[in-house]
Amino acid sequence: MNKPQAPFTTEEARERAVDRLDVSPRFTEHEALRLNNMFRGSSTHEMLKAVFEGSLAGDVATVSSFGAESVVLLHLLAEVNPDVPVLFLDTGKHFAETIAYRDEVVERLGLTNLQILNPDEAEVIAKDESGLRWSYDPDGCCEIRKVKPLEEALDRFDASFTGRKAFQSSTRANLPRFEIDTSDAAGRLKINPLIDWSAEDIAAYMEEHDLPRHPLVARGFPSIGCEPCTHKVAPGEDPRSGRWKGWDKTECGIHKPGEEPFL
Repeated sequence: MNKPQAPFTTEEARERAVDRLDVSPRFTEHEALRLNNMFRGSSTHEMLKAVFEGSLAGDVATVSSFGAESVVLLHLLAEVNPDVPVLFLDTGKHFAETIAYRDEVVERLGLTNLQILNPDEAEVIAKDESGLRWSYDPDGCCEIRKVKPLEEALDRFDASFTGRKAFQSSTRANLPRFEIDTSDAAGRLKINPLIDWSAEDIAAYMEEHDLPRHPLVARGFPSIGCEPCTHKVAPGEDPRSGRWKGWDKTECGIHKPGEEPFL
């Protein structure tokens, strides 16, 4: 496996963002709509193959939490392009099982470009020296440990893949395959290859390809994030109801629940 690449520094990311203010957006909503129409009725594999072979999305990476179902998208991508950059946010709060599972999946699938993203050490010391910010300000904790490091890393790319699926929660029910990342002023494309997959589709694909399971799933964790903010889910509950239990929070900030997709 290749050595994980370091992301740009905060200053380098800031300079690149400023430089882009005077250029046209990478993608527009019209172009995202065109891509949705182009691949309407196409299989996920066909779509992914065309995106890479036709360079339809420019420089593209995938963001993976190596959670409960992450291996499905990673397997699909590995079959098409095992060199795709795989961005993993090491928040310092993951379950030990997630880190071990990450390494197992990367080796098993032959992924060659794992990039581990870390929060800015100085900012963590300044804003979360105790490491307990998750307990009283989960949004602030996610901002430091997830949102900012990912924004800086994604500045290098024109598009990113996500593993979001419509069945996971009501906030994801109507998302399209291709959308504009509203957090990026330069019009980065966000691609959701599995958005129309059902839980049964995911399970069948994992069974067909004998893919390794995250060990916490069997212990009642159908959606897995940082250890302090992830709880078990009772049968029949929303799979993501165990995330930030007791808080009015459904996303870490990387994806905005209020985003209105264009169809």
